Amino acid sequence: MRQREAQDTRAEYQADDSAILVQAEAILRRRLERLGAITDPTQASEFFRMRLAALEHEEFHVMYLDTRHRIIAVDPMARGTVDGAEVHPREIVKAALAYNAAAVILAHNHPSGNPEPSAADRSITAALAQALKLVEIRVLDHIVVGETCVSLAARGWV
Repeated sequence: MRQREAQDTRAEYQADDSAILVQAEAILRRRLERLGAITDPTQASEFFRMRLAALEHEEFHVMYLDTRHRIIAVDPMARGTVDGAEVHPREIVKAALAYNAAAVILAHNHPSGNPEPSAADRSITAALAQALKLVEIRVLDHIVVGETCVSLAARGWV
């Protein structure tokens, strides 16, 4: 009986946390829309931290931007497990072309909380940058979200 009550309580907390995160994301989206454009890497980091930090599985998201770096859309492009998500460059290029994006910001979370980019993170960033460059779409950054955020662009890896 107690185990069932504990499970119910955990589910209630997770539902409450999810609702709060959805509201936080909406607030950040309104702020970004008011700004009109991503002008600072910390803006994108804050947005993705609110969106991805609490997830217990890895997700890969893409923010599509116009020529003035105004947000067109933000889409989850891959959902994985606790330690990885399979990203398909073809699908991201296809979506970027459908949105008529001029640039993208990539982001994914590390459920472990450690935001240090892995070799696989650097590899997929390079593959996506190469694929998108063929259709004249720039990769501005790849943000890894954990307890904090790490920008691959800030490290010179984009």
